[in-house]
Amino acid sequence: MGRTKTDNIPADVYIQFVRSLFDNAHMLVIGAVCHATVSLMVYWRNGQPVFLFLAGALLGIGVWRYFGLRRFHTSGGVIRDALDAERWEREYVLKGSIQGLILGFFCFISIYLYSDSYAEIGALAITLGSLVTVVGRNYGSPRMVMIFAVTFVGPIAAALILRLDIPHVVLGLLIVPFMFIIKGSADHVRDVLFSAVVGHKQARQIAQRFDRALNTMPHGLVMLGPDGKVVVGNAEAAHLMSLKSPDALLGRSIHSLLMRGVAGGMLAPKECRYIEAQLTRALREGRDRKVLVSFSNGQHYEFSAREGSQELGVITFEDVTARVEAEEKIRFMARYDSLTGLPNRAYFHELVGESMASGDRDRLCALAVVDLDDFKSVNDTLGHPVGDGLIYAVAERLAAMAGQDINVSRFGGDEFMIFFDRIEDETHLAGLLDDIFAGLQGDVDVAGHVLRIQASVGAVLSRVAVTDVDEMIVKADLALYKAKELGKNNWRLFEASMDAAFRNRQLMKADLRSAVESKGLRVVYQPIVAMSTMRIASCEALCRWDHPDLGPISPSIFIPLAEEMGIISEISTFVLQAACTECAKWPDQTSVSVNLSAKDFRNRDVVQKVREALAGSGLAAGRLEIEVTETALLDDKSLTRQYIEELKQLGVRIALDDFGTGYSSLSYLHKLPLDKIKIDRSFLMDVTQNSRSLELLKGIVSLSRPLGLSVTVEGVETFEQLKILAQQVKPDLVQGFLFGAALSASGIRTMSNVTWPFAAELKPVVKLAKN
Repeated sequence: MGRTKTDNIPADVYIQFVRSLFDNAHMLVIGAVCHATVSLMVYWRNGQPVFLFLAGALLGIGVWRYFGLRRFHTSGGVIRDALDAERWEREYVLKGSIQGLILGFFCFISIYLYSDSYAEIGALAITLGSLVTVVGRNYGSPRMVMIFAVTFVGPIAAALILRLDIPHVVLGLLIVPFMFIIKGSADHVRDVLFSAVVGHKQARQIAQRFDRALNTMPHGLVMLGPDGKVVVGNAEAAHLMSLKSPDALLGRSIHSLLMRGVAGGMLAPKECRYIEAQLTRALREGRDRKVLVSFSNGQHYEFSAREGSQELGVITFEDVTARVEAEEKIRFMARYDSLTGLPNRAYFHELVGESMASGDRDRLCALAVVDLDDFKSVNDTLGHPVGDGLIYAVAERLAAMAGQDINVSRFGGDEFMIFFDRIEDETHLAGLLDDIFAGLQGDVDVAGHVLRIQASVGAVLSRVAVTDVDEMIVKADLALYKAKELGKNNWRLFEASMDAAFRNRQLMKADLRSAVESKGLRVVYQPIVAMSTMRIASCEALCRWDHPDLGPISPSIFIPLAEEMGIISEISTFVLQAACTECAKWPDQTSVSVNLSAKDFRNRDVVQKVREALAGSGLAAGRLEIEVTETALLDDKSLTRQYIEELKQLGVRIALDDFGTGYSSLSYLHKLPLDKIKIDRSFLMDVTQNSRSLELLKGIVSLSRPLGLSVTVEGVETFEQLKILAQQVKPDLVQGFLFGAALSASGIRTMSNVTWPFAAELKPVVKLAKN
């Protein structure tokens, strides 16, 4: 016989099979009584004592087996493991084998040794009756089935064959296959039950896993039957509906579930009807649909409906409160300024665009740009946190003015935008702007610093039908630029002339860029005269631009333009190279001074530029002087100092320009490797009338000389000023229009050995150089 699929069965299934052997214990007693009775009847009929003995043995073994099964049940019927099951099965097989052998012996002697018709019929009857129970009772033990088959059928077959007549031999041989039929039947029953047990076990495991998965889902889930009633629900769904268990969901409709939310005050009836309609429609049409529901307690749930298989509908709902809050936060961050909470540039543009697109197209509207004056100095001197505090204070005051027809935005940095809808006329706008200025006035305390708010405003008044947001912003910026130009802390309304000036400015920028690229600029040199000789000791290189149409353009115009355009470094490089080239042609005692911009000192290339200019011209490094403004020092003190020290290593001299006009000029005298200071012309303007100015000049010179610094006084325009300087201040060098306008390079070369004629009038202060 082949192996069955239950030869290797799981331990828990094997234990169940062994436990089945000990069921229906009373059937053993009934069988034993039947066996003993037949044996007694045979004894009564033929009087052979062996049948009396077999009657007692059959009854005794039956009772013994019965009490063995009872002992199993009285012990609790618990089989702990496979080893315990094997022990119980061995006991069962042992007693069953003894019973089978006794019954087989009874059949053998009844048919072969003491043969009579009753004995043969009785033996066959009780054996066949017992065979019927073998499969149904003992399928759990293949060994027991085989032993019973052999002990029951084998003796009968042997007895018939041993009669040695053909009919009995044939009959005996035909009985033998019944042993295998019995075994095969038992195997089949066992296989069927095994499949059922395993299938039930797998189904139970699947059900447990499904139940666990269903009730540990973070989402709520209900499945609806064809009648629209809940047939499956999970724990999360029950929790949301304030029900004790998922079973309480069963049999409810979508409407009844949603009405619980209405009854609890979580949903409005109108929202309930909308949600029900959307979900029902999705289920009916077989399309996925999502509905976001906001509850009154601040929670947000997303309901999803989809049609399932076999006309089942599935509704899931997820708590998306965190996601909705995150999206709202992201949306807020995308639309509002993080510091002030005001609409940012993009959202303000959107709001104003929508406002202008609606309503009367012939109405007037206005836009104003508010820019804080000298805000950069607050950041540079007090730090960005204080600057942010000032921005926040201004935003609070401007936000207080916002209303239905007034939108306020922080456009970036220290710039704010205000849009006024439905303006009556220019007078009405002027009143609103005056109110803004009045509201901004006053001091604010930021981190212990008392700061005064000062701002400039540019505004534009336009008719909605003939303008747009971007055009208004450009015009308001032009008005703001004009307000700054006129002294700050005021407001200006856009005028057409501003637009023309702006266009001219843009054209001038284009022309300046072309001039820089084509080397269309020129360099002139303002003499710097030594007080001791009244001769040119050095000169300051100055850039000039002769416009082909407009003529000479003042440096006060094109230099700020170049800084705004970001090409000031190109101009500095041009002046540096030209100055070094020309100075190399002058007498050795004449040097040149070049002013580098703050932007030049933001880039490490400044050192390389000076090195290349010296190398290209062959000029000795000691004849080149680099002028540094305090603005360059304020941008990044440590980095600027590093570049200055590297320039000093080249042998170049360093001068601090416009000394005394900044915030902390004195601190640079001992921190930076300077060779010279240039005193700003503002100190000399009233020196002939103001004794305080004179004392200040004398103090600066007295302070500088012990530090090894030479002093140049700028702005000398009259002989009286020069005389006071020569007799009382005694600087090393002077510079100004008294010595003439700036000269060309050849002019400097010509004048380098000339002594100014008024030198004799300064005697005996000035010692004339020997000719």
